[in-house]
Formats: sequence, C-alpha cells, structure tokens
Amino acid sequence: MDDILTWLEHPGLTHFLLLSVLLFSMGLYAILTRKNAIMVLMGIELMLNASGINFIAFGRYSTGTFDGQVITVFVIILAAAEAAIALAIVLNIYQTFNTVNVDEINKLKD
Repeated sequence: MDDILTWLEHPGLTHFLLLSVLLFSMGLYAILTRKNAIMVLMGIELMLNASGINFIAFGRYSTGTFDGQVITVFVIILAAAEAAIALAIVLNIYQTFNTVNVDEINKLKD
C-alpha cells in the first residue's frame, strides 16, 4: 500500500505521459465523432495541450532544462492563433449556411 501512495504522491514521467495520452485520445475522439465545428476545434485544442504536456514532461525529466517550456509557449501561441482564425471561419460559415455542422456543409459558394 505504501508503494502505491508513494507512486501517487511523487508524480514522475509516467504520470504526465498517461495524462497526455488521456487528453490526446479525448481530443481525437471529439474530432472523429462530433459534427459540430466548434466541438472539432475543442478537440484540436485538447490535442495541442497534450503535446504541450509532453514537451514539458520530457524537458523536465530528460535534460532538466527549460527547452520543453519554451516549445510549449510556442504551442500555446499557435493554439491561440488557430482558435482565433478558426472561430472567424466558423462564424463566416454560419453566416453563409446557417449551420455549423460540418456534415451539412458540402458546397462552396462563389
């Protein structure tokens, strides 16, 4: 019992990788099963956050430097830019087609 408590009290690389796998698989599930464009964007954000956790964990436990944190800052900046552009596209699609379901948007207007 003490081994389990020690394993839970002192998180290691395995804990962060399991969390990252959980977040990535939830994001992938959201992308593959949802028809709403906003839910697909949320799935992409989850996947980007999972990659950020991986960068920080490997930076911390492999070299002990701040390389993983620097890369994660760039991932967060990329995610913010992606969210702003994607939401603008979703608003434009809603204005044109009156829906945000990606299955119903099958034609482009001139």
